[in-house]
Amino acid sequence: MTDGTLITLISLGVTFLFMLGVPVFLVIAYWVIGCSFVLDLTLDNLGAELLNVFNKGFALLAMPLFILTGDLINKSGIARRLSDFAYACLGWLRGGLAMASLGACGLFAAISGSNSATTATIGSMLHPEMVKGGYDERFSAATAAAGGTVGIIIPPSIIFIVYGFLMNLPISDLFVAGILPGALMVIGMQFACWIICRMNGWGYLIPLQLNRVLKTAFGAWLGFFAIGLVLWGIYTGKFSPTEAAGVTVGFCIIAGLLSWVVSRMFRLDGTKPWNEKSYLSMLVVEGFTIPEIPGIVMRSAQITGILAPLIAISVVMQQILSLLGAQVVIGDFLTSMGGYYPVLFTAMLIVFFSGMILESLPVTIILAPILAPIAASVGVDPVHFSVIFLVGASIGFITPPYGLNLYVASGVTGVPYFRLLKYTVPYLIALISVWVLVSLVPDLALALLPNR
Repeated sequence: MTDGTLITLISLGVTFLFMLGVPVFLVIAYWVIGCSFVLDLTLDNLGAELLNVFNKGFALLAMPLFILTGDLINKSGIARRLSDFAYACLGWLRGGLAMASLGACGLFAAISGSNSATTATIGSMLHPEMVKGGYDERFSAATAAAGGTVGIIIPPSIIFIVYGFLMNLPISDLFVAGILPGALMVIGMQFACWIICRMNGWGYLIPLQLNRVLKTAFGAWLGFFAIGLVLWGIYTGKFSPTEAAGVTVGFCIIAGLLSWVVSRMFRLDGTKPWNEKSYLSMLVVEGFTIPEIPGIVMRSAQITGILAPLIAISVVMQQILSLLGAQVVIGDFLTSMGGYYPVLFTAMLIVFFSGMILESLPVTIILAPILAPIAASVGVDPVHFSVIFLVGASIGFITPPYGLNLYVASGVTGVPYFRLLKYTVPYLIALISVWVLVSLVPDLALALLPNR
């Protein structure tokens, strides 16, 4: 048999494995190893390339640190305080609690940088409250899934780190470029949420009280400080994204430990600051103890242990695709589209449909090195295209058949996967509308960059 026939058979075989539910890492690894034998590439070469990825990947050190940050703010109770603030601001609107959960997703994303962590944390906290508040359980779960999409867009973002590493772009620029598009995604989803809730009469209204807003804002000061610390440090160039991740982890550990000590010393209940008479209770959160830290780190390490090998093997996959001429084929197809907008929208369609069947990480690692140079050749700013690319990839988190956030939301809420699909449609429409807007208006991504 010819090499082309063998590679086709290997591709069909791993596709079948993927459909059976074999983890994506193993699917890609089997394909890489099979194609390496067909192309006469030694396994020594494979091992050397895998090692080379991490030897050159200083920026990737930020990834496990931001994952750890997400787990720390969840365990300490900082995430709960951010959710309380969002509800105090939006609870007076029809669907206010659902809109607050979307706002809380945006605030959580501004510290954690992970879509699945955002969905799992906010979904587990607010889904029961939404059901008690008269919302349909399917809509509540779908809201948590949709809100998690901003986890990789609002900085800091794990996937922006990977994209910047692959495309040799300043990660700090990518972070800043994601601020406005991420905020627009949250606002767009909140608008869709408000319409659906008004149509169905879901949610109980609470009065808008300035005192409550101020108290919850004061109670969430640790979360706001962590967000400001990351953005200030990166935006001003005081430290790199990797250093920012380390600083944030250190801050969260200190805040969690001190909060636990103070709350036990003064017998404070730090879960509902607006109900507490003592202002001291608003300064601290529930916190955690030193013996609990290894468990938190282990949880973060498990997630990192899934992502890091996937990044490495996907880089090798991209190299094999290059040897097979995939870049040339896709490049010729895109350039045949014509000018700026035909190329841009065709690339967006490729990203969208790829996101329906693959997670954002392999989509980024496989397609970004192919699509980004072609987009740049027709005049698309590289940083602007990174935002377009990753907003499109984030939409894939709630598009079947893959829809990672839908699986996460289903797991934490107990609502079956297929029952969520109906209520993701309004959010999909909102996200796609924002995506198109960001692609048509480059300033939405570039306006905050100091040198643009």
